[in-house]
Amino acid sequence: MKLKRNVGITILSATLLLSGIGISADATTTKSATAISHSEKTDLPNIKILATGGTIAGSSDSDTDTTGYKAGALGVETLIEAVPQMKKVANVSGEQIANVGSQNMDNSTLLKLAKRINTLLASKDVDGIVVTHGTDTLEETAYFLNLVVKSQKPVVIVGSMRPATAISADGPLNLYNAVEIASSKEAENKGVLVTLNDRIGAARYITKTNTTATDTFKSAEQGYVGEIAGGKVVFYNEPTRKHTTKSIFNVAKLDKLPQVDILYTYQNDNKYLYDAAVKAGAKGIVVAGSGNGSMSDTALEGAKDAVKKGVVITKSSRVGSGVVTHEASDDKDQFVTSDSLNPQKARILLMLALTKTKDPKKIQEYFNEY
Repeated sequence: MKLKRNVGITILSATLLLSGIGISADATTTKSATAISHSEKTDLPNIKILATGGTIAGSSDSDTDTTGYKAGALGVETLIEAVPQMKKVANVSGEQIANVGSQNMDNSTLLKLAKRINTLLASKDVDGIVVTHGTDTLEETAYFLNLVVKSQKPVVIVGSMRPATAISADGPLNLYNAVEIASSKEAENKGVLVTLNDRIGAARYITKTNTTATDTFKSAEQGYVGEIAGGKVVFYNEPTRKHTTKSIFNVAKLDKLPQVDILYTYQNDNKYLYDAAVKAGAKGIVVAGSGNGSMSDTALEGAKDAVKKGVVITKSSRVGSGVVTHEASDDKDQFVTSDSLNPQKARILLMLALTKTKDPKKIQEYFNEY
C-alpha cells in the first residue's frame, strides 16, 4: 500500500530510519534568513547551516520517487531537526538564504550567500559554515565561494541525489558529514569543500558526472582531498590553487556581476550565436570547445568579431577533463584559455576577473593561478 504525503507535511521516511523520531514542522517554510537556535554546549564548535533548497530539501508524494520530486520544499529547520545526531558534533543553527532548485541559482543569490558567509565567519561565535544546495549547479556555487570567501574557517557545500522523502535518502547522512567536516580543525585553510557520498572534494576540482547516481561527484584528474571513514574526517590531499584569503576577488561592494555566456561547439555551428551574445550584452563568452578547445572556422570568426567589440573570449572544453593548452594562436587572437576549468567554472572565474580588468593577458594569469 502506498502512503501519500502532502508536501506540507514533514514526516521523512529516511529520517525516521536514521533517528527513530518523527518531525512536526511546516515543511514549506521559506522565510529568508530565519535563524534557528539550539541549546549550545561550550565545548563544541558553532556551525551555521545556510540553506538554499535543492534535492536535499526535496519532497514527493511517493517514497520511491527519486526524480519527479519538488526541490526546495523543506525549510532549514526541518533539515536540522531531521538529524539530531549533529548536536553531538556541534552547536548547529540555520538560516534560509533561498529555497530553489539549483538550476535557478542566480548571480544575485550567489552574492547574497557570499556576503552572508563572510559576515558570519568574521564573528568569533561562528567556527564553520555548511551550505545545503541542489546538485545540478552545486560545483559552480562552490567554486564561486572558493574565490570570494575571506576566511580560513571551513566552508562545506553539501547536497543529495535523493529527496528527503525517498527510501534510503542520502541527504541526512550527507548533512551530518558536512557538519563533521566543518567542525574539523583539519578542514581549515583548504578552501571551500564539497561532500556527498562520504567523499570530500575541493571546489576547484569536483564536478557532477552522473545524472542520478549517488556517487556522481568526482574529481577525475586531481582526486578527492579526503573522505569520511568510520565516522572520522580524514584528509589526504591539499588544493594547490589560490583560494579564499589568498584570492584577490572581493564581492563586498558588488551588487551585480558582469554577464558571461557559455557557447557550446558542435558540428555545423555558426557565428550567429556569438553575434547574439554580444548584442545581448555579454562582457565575456566561454567557449565549450571540442577536444582541446577547438572551434570551427565559423565559430572562430564569431569569437574574433566579439573580441573586436570588447568581449573577452575564454576557451574551455566540452570533453569533461584535461587542460586546454594555451597556444601562440590564442595570443594572436587575444583569447584566454581555461586551464583545467570546465565551461561552467570558467564562467565563474571570468565573471570575477571582469570585475578587475578586461585585459586578456591579465585574465589569463588568473586562470593560471586560480
